[in-house]
Amino acid sequence: MLRRSDALADGMSDDELSRMVRRGELARLQRGTYLQDAATLSGTARHSAIVAATVAGLRVSAVVSHVSAAVLHGLPLWNVRLDRVHVIRQPPANGSGTRRVHLHVARLSDEEVTVVAGVAVTDLTRTTVDVARSLPFEQAVVIADAALATEKRTREQLRACLSGMGAIPGARRAAHVVSFADGRSESVGESRSRVLMRRLGLPAPDLQVRLRRPDGTEIARCDFGWRDHRTVAEFDGRVKYGRLLRPGQAPGDAVFEEKIREDALRDGGWKVARWTWGDLDGQRVVGDRLRRAFARP
Repeated sequence: MLRRSDALADGMSDDELSRMVRRGELARLQRGTYLQDAATLSGTARHSAIVAATVAGLRVSAVVSHVSAAVLHGLPLWNVRLDRVHVIRQPPANGSGTRRVHLHVARLSDEEVTVVAGVAVTDLTRTTVDVARSLPFEQAVVIADAALATEKRTREQLRACLSGMGAIPGARRAAHVVSFADGRSESVGESRSRVLMRRLGLPAPDLQVRLRRPDGTEIARCDFGWRDHRTVAEFDGRVKYGRLLRPGQAPGDAVFEEKIREDALRDGGWKVARWTWGDLDGQRVVGDRLRRAFARP
């Protein structure tokens, strides 16, 4: 980040800063604060920089919270707006903030506040509960799954935090998210797939199912499984195939190995269903594919 005060102290002028913004060399985060190499930053990385700039410019201190805290904790976000920085101030503060800052007024215990990259932020538990109260179910599950996957938080901790907050807006919504969340989901796509199955009224799957041959050797570990239906399923994302690559291995080789793995599953008497990111938006594709698999002998 580049602050106007520092730039002026180094001999630059406001006209020079404006020209650099027009040329794309700087991006204006907010009044008096600029970001270099902004074009190379992802949405969450850019938001992290905006959070740091915003907190430094606050006249009254506050604790970063909600989706902004989720970004600082490194939790994945899907379809979440990052146009405002979310902060919490303790009562008797009031107001809703500004165009750039969403101010929440709530009580925080000392245990619910930590420091990330030099910024005061709600801890992982409180952050997860706050987004579960305020975001739509699917977006909240993506974050809650990831929080539980860190193995630093448990469902019981999330429930205790929510219970300690008393009768507050969104408590019932958060309770549904916490009950549904599962740290065994390994990606945003897997979390979204579980939410979609729930909406379609499909049986709840087991996760990260390990299948073995009669001699005990492992055939595969699958994203989803329904042993009663002898069916397993996989969410296929590009990131997932990137993880499958060994050093020096070509993508085609990884896909070929995945085909051999699927053949072994079928030889073991398992039916296999797969879908991709685009299929999650169509909804019927995933449901029809699973129901056909369940019905096959």
